[in-house]
Amino acid sequence: MRIDIISCVPQLVESPLSHSILKRAQAFGLLEVHIHDLRDYTPYNHRQVDDYPFGGGAGMVLMIEPIARCIRSLQSERTYDEVIYLTPDGETFNQKTANRLSLTQNLILLAGHYKGIDQRVRDLFITKEISIGDYVLSGGELPALVLVDAIGRIIPGVLSDETSALFDSFQDNLLDAPVYTRPAEWEGHKVPEILTSGHAAKISAWLEEQSLKKTRERRPDLLKDWE
Repeated sequence: MRIDIISCVPQLVESPLSHSILKRAQAFGLLEVHIHDLRDYTPYNHRQVDDYPFGGGAGMVLMIEPIARCIRSLQSERTYDEVIYLTPDGETFNQKTANRLSLTQNLILLAGHYKGIDQRVRDLFITKEISIGDYVLSGGELPALVLVDAIGRIIPGVLSDETSALFDSFQDNLLDAPVYTRPAEWEGHKVPEILTSGHAAKISAWLEEQSLKKTRERRPDLLKDWE
């Protein structure tokens, strides 16, 4: 799988891709992540990529020309399943979307910055708009990394134990059950006996019960789809 990230501040994206699971995914050849500096595609002097909005108002807007040049350059080399713009007014990102996107071959992620991007980019090039939550960040670089991490970790072969991803929170629209590890008792606090019983069926039933309980308490909105 290949993901291309377009950003006017590429340094914000680089470091997280060099560690942990994302590093492993790239080392195994299961995921390619390429970062493109939007300033390399501008036709303007001084590597300008933004300008004041027509009609006035605060903030700067990313111009269409460098974005179009970058996207067209990438699309001339391969076909992309989606060209995604990270924006607060996009559809809210969730596990179902991550699962679906993990089955694609090529993605472009456009990280907005400043006040946003010229609307014509959204009209002409963007196929999907995604938000990671109802709040505003300084740019789309962190949301882009959220997508890369959520998508990359569920690509088959990335995790050492592939089945663990199947039991993550939200995979079945339920929150994950509590988890424990050694020691079995610490300062008088014991791990639930059922988990050390060795009885697989009872453990499975307990985990589902706890998962339902936590979801009912913390995210009852998820239960409608689960039921």
